[in-house]
Amino acid sequence: MPQGKHPTNALNAKRVSKLVEPGRYTDGNGLYLIVDKSGAKRWVLRCMVGGRRRDMGLGGLKTVSLAKARQLAQSYRAIARSGGDPLANRRRERTIVPTFALASRSVHTILVPNWSNPKHAAQWIRTLEEYAYPVIGKRLVSQVSSGDVLRILSPIWLSKPETAKRLSQRVATVLKWARANGYVSGDDPVAGAMVGLPKQPRKVRRYAAVDFDAVPTLVKEIRNCSSEPMSKLAFEFLILTASRTKEVLEARWEEVELSTKLWTLPPERTKTSQPHRVPLTDRIEDILQEARSLSPESQFVFPNVRTGKPLSYNTLLHVLQKRVGSTATVHGFRSSFKDWASETTNFPNEVSEMALSHKIPNKVEAAYRRGDLLGKRREMMQAWADYVCENTGRVVSVKFGSTG
Repeated sequence: MPQGKHPTNALNAKRVSKLVEPGRYTDGNGLYLIVDKSGAKRWVLRCMVGGRRRDMGLGGLKTVSLAKARQLAQSYRAIARSGGDPLANRRRERTIVPTFALASRSVHTILVPNWSNPKHAAQWIRTLEEYAYPVIGKRLVSQVSSGDVLRILSPIWLSKPETAKRLSQRVATVLKWARANGYVSGDDPVAGAMVGLPKQPRKVRRYAAVDFDAVPTLVKEIRNCSSEPMSKLAFEFLILTASRTKEVLEARWEEVELSTKLWTLPPERTKTSQPHRVPLTDRIEDILQEARSLSPESQFVFPNVRTGKPLSYNTLLHVLQKRVGSTATVHGFRSSFKDWASETTNFPNEVSEMALSHKIPNKVEAAYRRGDLLGKRREMMQAWADYVCENTGRVVSVKFGSTG
């Protein structure tokens, strides 16, 4: 550390954190840390503006780190050296450029109409309020740095990985909005912060599933329970197609083609962003006809018969856990299907994986795979329907015909 008449970078983070004696401590080049009698610490920049010495507050230590204070001091000194007035410049900035908190609320207001789930809308802003606002809430969006983002994400990056990921995405969304409105220029602070974060361990989410040999009995219980008929039909349809909940609840009649016995999900409705064809068995066709008779005017296959809108996400879980008394999850029936296919049939693994609309992990294989094994999947889904609806218990051995 230089110790001459004009020290430069005289302070360090450790010393700054330990200073408790009230006074003014120089970092060099006109930057000072002021320790008040109350113990509060704040930054002040002393510079010459128009031939006069001016003191300019840069913020408290809780929101402005040593590195940030140096960065701000450098930019304001440059304005003063060029003949400008950094205080007037900052006043203009504060008049025009919003704080991060104000910017995030503006973005939230814009996004809310696009969200159908009020809970998600509330969580979006609450996450920023809890983790981002204490660090950058009062800071102008133009002054948010990669170091700031790193300070926000580091404490929860490994302990709360999902929350941290969502938080980084939401901070990035606010800064993109600020950039689009001309408030921010330069590099992306969130992208810069990611370089300084460790790799998160991969977490595999496992859903509680029903043993496949118990599925036929459970389907009978669903048919006989006291839930609404449409809810029961949607649930059985989900099990027989091995589909995801969202895909079933938002299914539209325009996606169903009974003449070819296919339900075709468009790319925007699949997790893989690829179209997915689902072969329809005889029992599935019966379910579709019953659903149509219950709500003949709706565009949705399984609507709430009173509102015409899709059934809520909790509808099927309520049927399963409250009406039938199972502790499994709705999504777990995909695992039940996979276990059945692996343990009781000779269908190749890629056929059941294709039925589940899973991505092909091998990029080379994915690049060369053109078909979707529809013919083989049609035979497999019929075997699954036979097992679930008739419970013959036999091992299914199939001589494959068409390759789809």
